[in-house]
Amino acid sequence: MLRLAVTTLRYRTAAFLAIFVAVLLGGALLSAAGGLLETGLRLNAPPQRLAAAPIVVTGDPAYHPPNGSGAAPFPERPRLDPTLTKKLANTPGVAQAVPDRSFPAVTSLTPSTSCGELAGHGWSSAALTPYKLTSGRAPRTGEIVLDERLAGSAKPGEHLTVTVGGESRTYTLAGIARAQHRVDVPGVFFADSDVPAGIDAIGLFPANGTSPRDLAKRLDLPTGVKAYTGDDRGVAEFQGIATSLPLIIMSGVFGGMVAVVMALVVSATIGLSVRQRRRELALLRASGATPRQVAKMVIAETMLVGLLGLVLGLLGGRIAGTWIFGLLADGGVVPPQLRFDQGPLPFAGAALLTFAVLRVTVGFAAGRAARIRPIQALAEAAVPNVALSRIRIVIGLVFAGATVAIALSTPFMGPANAAAIGGPAGLTGSIAVAILAPLVIQRTLVPRITRLVEKRGTSGVLAVINLRVRAVQFAAILVPITIATAIAVGNIYSQTTQQKAAVDAFTGNLSADVVVTSTSGGIPPELAAAARSVPGVTTVSELVRSKGWIEEPYDKSHTSDAWPLLGLSGPVYTGKVKKGSLDDLTGDSIALPPGTAKKLKVDVGSQIGVRLGDNALVKVKVVALVEGPSGYESLLLPAQLLAAHTTTGLPSQLLLKTNGTKLDLPAWPGTTAGGRELLGEGLDTGLGVDAWIGYLLAAIAVAYTAIASVNTIAVAVLDRRREFGLQRLTGSTRREVSRMLTLEGLLIAGLGLAAGLITAAFTVLPIAMATRGWPIPSGSVWVLAGWIAVVLLLVLPTTAITGRIAMRSKPMDALNSPVG
Repeated sequence: MLRLAVTTLRYRTAAFLAIFVAVLLGGALLSAAGGLLETGLRLNAPPQRLAAAPIVVTGDPAYHPPNGSGAAPFPERPRLDPTLTKKLANTPGVAQAVPDRSFPAVTSLTPSTSCGELAGHGWSSAALTPYKLTSGRAPRTGEIVLDERLAGSAKPGEHLTVTVGGESRTYTLAGIARAQHRVDVPGVFFADSDVPAGIDAIGLFPANGTSPRDLAKRLDLPTGVKAYTGDDRGVAEFQGIATSLPLIIMSGVFGGMVAVVMALVVSATIGLSVRQRRRELALLRASGATPRQVAKMVIAETMLVGLLGLVLGLLGGRIAGTWIFGLLADGGVVPPQLRFDQGPLPFAGAALLTFAVLRVTVGFAAGRAARIRPIQALAEAAVPNVALSRIRIVIGLVFAGATVAIALSTPFMGPANAAAIGGPAGLTGSIAVAILAPLVIQRTLVPRITRLVEKRGTSGVLAVINLRVRAVQFAAILVPITIATAIAVGNIYSQTTQQKAAVDAFTGNLSADVVVTSTSGGIPPELAAAARSVPGVTTVSELVRSKGWIEEPYDKSHTSDAWPLLGLSGPVYTGKVKKGSLDDLTGDSIALPPGTAKKLKVDVGSQIGVRLGDNALVKVKVVALVEGPSGYESLLLPAQLLAAHTTTGLPSQLLLKTNGTKLDLPAWPGTTAGGRELLGEGLDTGLGVDAWIGYLLAAIAVAYTAIASVNTIAVAVLDRRREFGLQRLTGSTRREVSRMLTLEGLLIAGLGLAAGLITAAFTVLPIAMATRGWPIPSGSVWVLAGWIAVVLLLVLPTTAITGRIAMRSKPMDALNSPVG
């Protein structure tokens, strides 16, 4: 049977090629997902600017809830007690302790430098890289040393403008330095006396003969401070490398989705391939082959092709993983300095899972083909049986019921949980359509639709008949189109809807006619004071954004997920004040949502403890209870208090209310002024990882199912050579047969799009209800129009090309063809 299985591969090239491609892509994507999981577990980020220090001491970059589980990265850089440097320097085994403070610094030579890059440092910390002077000398007060990549043609002794702390000052270029190895962000080094107060990290150099790892273990460090060695030192240098949770979630969702899509596509392709061979399998049975022998032959030939595709897929898994990780790094989901780790375990896991999916699906298809009686198989080869088994119908209805149940429960969830609860509806709906696909095709071919097609003449009549009679074969084409549509449209519109709702909720509670945004690290106090004196400005408020947690009393509603924190210094918040007054929001104070205050059993006048974004626990007095949009409430603090606990130490925006007159704002270096649209600029809605999961799944689903659609269409059309030959012998021309195929393609594409959009609606509409209050999603209509165009461009050209190939031979030769 093995020799016979190998022989059949020559005559079923298209079918086996479709299986080969589906398994190849599945193996590659699953191993890529495994690589993302391993990367999230390891979190290796080799240090750059701190590479010379064998030990780096810094604050714990992750928040660990006192009464909860999990962890979340702090949004700001934790600060260390300055006295810790001297304490560590006196520790036995420590030869030198070098403090480091990083802060935004933008020079006039590099106006494009992002204000988010902490390029400013004290000159003493240059030894942590190390940097070596190539010209000039070390800086003194009022002087700087530049990385040679920033210096350009500048020479020591020249005067340069540097913006630090939102203020532009003139410094003398004392020297130019070169990093001794790769450093992504070029440094601007100041005299230690010119560095802002505070310490971010301390680099330790062990004494001769002292092991860095042993020394790190015996350091006496305060609570919330950690010592890192090896590649773990990158945690102290790069923000965002604090917890593996986002990558673990992403890799899990991504891998699970790929496995389900692969199972559906592979099973549909294998089922189509086996169904097309009913005649030859029946002849084998009639000539003496046992059901077991037939099943073994089908399994052997499919597994042979599948294993070859799996091997090549695993070889391409590294390329796929690196590419996907690069997309995530470019999108800001993961720090670009994080190293992509993909050892043998991701490949082993991908191989086992892909093999299991392949073996199970081919086992079901082969078992059905082997059990059927020869006479029945010959009859179904001529007129395929469209009836579904009772078990299959029940399973399909269970998934359909689950889809409806998920959709009905999602609108009652809060915005934070809506996507997690409503997202699976698209997947369960796709599975339901895949299981009931032949029934879906038959039930949707109602007279109102078929009459429109039949008006196209004989070709239209034949197209309708073929869809009804060959519903099982066409189901293999319907399934990937439905899956791709449900995943692509569902994920994209879910994300755009959630993003729009989050931005609207934030900006809707802030009243401002003019918004001033800094491009150099923050809004200095002098700018806010100058804006207040501008004619026509009635209200000025600094705006600070961060995240934090309520710990005293402990707020169990926000454990690993943080509260949005808003720092304000003027009356620009429009939420309804239920008790107290926002005029008292000064000093160490806070305004809470009424529901949170009731749950925590606090009121106006109570004192609570809030863990801010830099890991500082501050005691604040509740001065007001203020309502916000349901599900999008924020904690309000004075701008000055919150800014002191951010990485830059400054507000990010300035909000101005005017009397409607044209303003003559003072020109301030490193700032831009605009309308309310700037309020949402740089807003962290907390959906970054979720959005990338959605978009990544949509892109992969489109690519995977697009190829699967092309494969299944090609296999289905090429298998109809005899049918086309017979049609041409009875008087049909090639053009008429091609027109029939085009109408079939349009119908199946339309049905697939309709089924996919209905399935996507069970995800998108409930999420819109939960986040926006009405079932109208946000997002461009061109996304939908573009996707419809993509499906038509996949189906129609493929049908036309394969139909032309199938009719290349003469009609009599087609009737005598060994396949089709």
